Amino acid sequence: MAFLNNQPSGRRPPLMPGDRAMLGENAPQQVRPYLSLWPEFQPTPTFRMPNLAGRLGIGSLFVKDEGKRLGLGSFKALGGAYAVMRLVHGHVEQRLGRSVAIEDLLTPRAREIAAELTVGCATDGNHGRSVAAGARLMGCRSVIFVHAGVSAARTDAIRSFADEVVRVAGTYDDSVDEALRVCTERRWQVVSDTSWPGYEATPGLIAQGYTILAQEALQQIAGFGEDGPTHVFLQAGVGGFAGAIACFMTEKLGAARPKFVIVEPDRAACLLESFRRGEISRIAQGEPTIMAGLECYQPSLVAWRILLACADQFQSIPEEAAMEAMRILGRPRGHDPIVIAGESGAAGLAGLLAATRDAAQRDALGLGLQSRLLLVNTETATDPASYEAIVGQ
Repeated sequence: MAFLNNQPSGRRPPLMPGDRAMLGENAPQQVRPYLSLWPEFQPTPTFRMPNLAGRLGIGSLFVKDEGKRLGLGSFKALGGAYAVMRLVHGHVEQRLGRSVAIEDLLTPRAREIAAELTVGCATDGNHGRSVAAGARLMGCRSVIFVHAGVSAARTDAIRSFADEVVRVAGTYDDSVDEALRVCTERRWQVVSDTSWPGYEATPGLIAQGYTILAQEALQQIAGFGEDGPTHVFLQAGVGGFAGAIACFMTEKLGAARPKFVIVEPDRAACLLESFRRGEISRIAQGEPTIMAGLECYQPSLVAWRILLACADQFQSIPEEAAMEAMRILGRPRGHDPIVIAGESGAAGLAGLLAATRDAAQRDALGLGLQSRLLLVNTETATDPASYEAIVGQ
C-alpha cells in the first residue's frame, strides 16, 4: 500500500525553526565531538550496487551499511548513546558549577558524578543497546524496558551492556508507557527515541545523532564521482530516523533535495495511516511483524511534523518483502558486495523493490535510468538464528 504526498512543496507545512536548528546541516558538527570519545567511532561504508541497479532499471543504487556502527550493529548507536552523553555533560556541569570540556567527561571525577544518574528507555533492541552502551561509557546506570515481541537473542544483547532489563507485557508502545511511569516515579532520566507533547528535547538529541550517517553518505556518494541521491527510501518505526535524515538532507541540499519514501511494515504502518487520516494517529495492535525494530503503533510527534513537510510517499510492505530483500542483500549477484541486513535493515530495499515493480508507483516517483537511489541498512543480523532461517546462511 502506498500514499503519495501530492501537495506541492510550497503548500506543505514548513519545517519548524527548532527542527531546522536541531537537524540542519550543522548538526553533525555538534554530534561528532561526543561520539569521538568512543574509540570505535569511524564512518561506516556506503556500497555501490551496480548489478542490482541494472536489474531494477535505475541509474545508481547506494547502500549505507550501519551494521558495524560502533560495534553495536545498528544506526541507533549514534542516537541513544549521544543523548546520554549530552545528559551526563549537563549534569556534570551543573554539579561542578562550571563548564566542562567534552573530552573531560571520561575523567574519574566526571564519571563519579555521572554515577549519580540512572537512564531508562523502552526499546525493541537496538536503541536500548545504544543507551546502555553510552551509559556504560559515561559511568551512569541504565535500565532498559523491552516488550513481549523482543526476542531472547536481542534481549541478551541488551543485557551485555545494561545494568537491568525489564520485560513488559504488550507492544513497544506499552513498554514506552511503562518506562515513562517507572522513570518518573524513581526520578530517572528518560532517554526515549519517540516524542510526545512536552517531551521533545531528548528525542531531538537522539535524532541529531543520526545526522552523522546522512552526512557520511552524501560525502561517500560524492567520492564515487556521482551527484547526490534523487531518491531516498527510509524505513520507519515511530519515524525518528526517517525524520532526521529527511530534515538534514532537505536543509543541506535545498532545491536539489531527493524525494523521500517512508517504508513501514503492513502490520505497523502508523505513519502511513496517520497521513491517510490527516492527523497523527495511534493504530490498533495486530499480529507482530518480523521487522521488530519497526513495530510501532504511534508516530513520534517531532518525526510526524517533519515528515509532513518532507516526505514524498508513505508506503507499507508485507513480511515476505523484507525477507526477500534480506536474501538479495545477503546473496548478491555479480560483483555487488554482500550486505548482512536484519529484517528492519532490509525494509528500505523491500520498499524500493515494490516501487520498481509497480508501473504507477514507478512513474509517480520518477524512477528510471536517471535516478540515483540511497538506502540505509539500519541493522545487521541482530538475531542470528532468525537471519539464518530466512537467508539460509
